[in-house]
Amino acid sequence: MASTKDYFYKNADADEVIFIHVGSGTLKTMYGDLRFEYGDYLVIPRGTIYQMDFDNSDNRLFIVESTSPIVTPKRYRNQFGQLEEHSPYCERDIRKPSVLETYDESGDFLLYIKKQDLLYPYHYKTHPFDVVGWDGFLYPYAFSIHDFEPITGRVHLPPPIHQTFETAGFVICSFVPRLYDYHPLSIPAPYNHSNIDSDEVLYYVDGDFMSRKNVEKGQITLHPGGIPHGPHPGTVEKSIGAKETKELAVMVDTFRPLLMTNYAAEIEDESYAYSWLSK
Repeated sequence: MASTKDYFYKNADADEVIFIHVGSGTLKTMYGDLRFEYGDYLVIPRGTIYQMDFDNSDNRLFIVESTSPIVTPKRYRNQFGQLEEHSPYCERDIRKPSVLETYDESGDFLLYIKKQDLLYPYHYKTHPFDVVGWDGFLYPYAFSIHDFEPITGRVHLPPPIHQTFETAGFVICSFVPRLYDYHPLSIPAPYNHSNIDSDEVLYYVDGDFMSRKNVEKGQITLHPGGIPHGPHPGTVEKSIGAKETKELAVMVDTFRPLLMTNYAAEIEDESYAYSWLSK
């Protein structure tokens, strides 16, 4: 993805989470500058005008939009909204914008506004970040997947332990390096299952994915609700006795069925559905 420093962008309909898989740079907004790098989640509230100034052209992003606010999981917060000690991350891990630059420029500034899946070009005569300052609790922030502290147990724990963000329509989970189940008779590989309440999207980031074979960085899988899936043949036996996993992945579980675009259908790996067959 090329740098967007030559124009500005605003999503008028949705909050955004931008996961930085490859690359680094600076997120520029009227709230100030926010540095980002590999493994960062950038949470950008709707209506925020921003630019992404990458350090170079080698970058890869995984972007998720939500028409409802993107927030921290409710079960990890107390009655005052603070993250409690059992949360897998805390406020100290959240990085907010800094270095509030002064802009006092006139000219032709191109702003793309996204509304109902259409982009509308607007031309400003003054710089969009021309503000004296700001106050409040609504601002973009960064959180690194590397700061997510995994929750582990003696036996297999369900996917909600990986939850990082939630919305009215879906949740985002982080799979990070962690200890396997440590009961003497445990089988670390997850059991076969079907999601009844959600469609499951997995974005593979890095490491060795113990429940999958032949998985490459940047691959995306979709497991629709109600369709059984689980470890590939042989991975259950391989996991017995293993102590830890080094996998890194982002999962999105949606509460309504996902509809594929024509582009997604064109890049589908049609052999994936048969990868559970024993050979």
